[in-house]
Amino acid sequence: MTKTLLSIIFIFIFIVTHISPTITKAVDPDEFLQDPKLELRARKISKNIRCLVCQNQSIDGSSATLAKDLRILIRNKIKKGYTNDEIYTFLTDRYGDFILLKPSFKLSTSALWSLPFIFLIFGIFVIFQLNKKSKKIIK
Repeated sequence: MTKTLLSIIFIFIFIVTHISPTITKAVDPDEFLQDPKLELRARKISKNIRCLVCQNQSIDGSSATLAKDLRILIRNKIKKGYTNDEIYTFLTDRYGDFILLKPSFKLSTSALWSLPFIFLIFGIFVIFQLNKKSKKIIK
């Protein structure tokens, strides 16, 4: 009985934390552009822009005031005829590379891209060293 209850609780927590955020969108109806192609473009850009308040959430899914302002800013730039690259350049010039959820690889972001691999190699090395020591102790 307790295993069943724990399973149900686990499934409920999983659904609430993983599925419900994708269902609820923070974009207000008054923000939508009239042209569906332009709206799709704005949503695509918004999904790659980090909410500076929420940190690891895109502005497309954030209900923060700053995220709303950035969504409106992006839609205004699209209405004025800016390209996607011009919008990304404007935002990174203003807020830095941190605003991009998927920053491009360049010298200033090289540590961001290379450190996970360095830590992985270091972790594998440590595991092998500890494994060698434990085999010597057993013998």
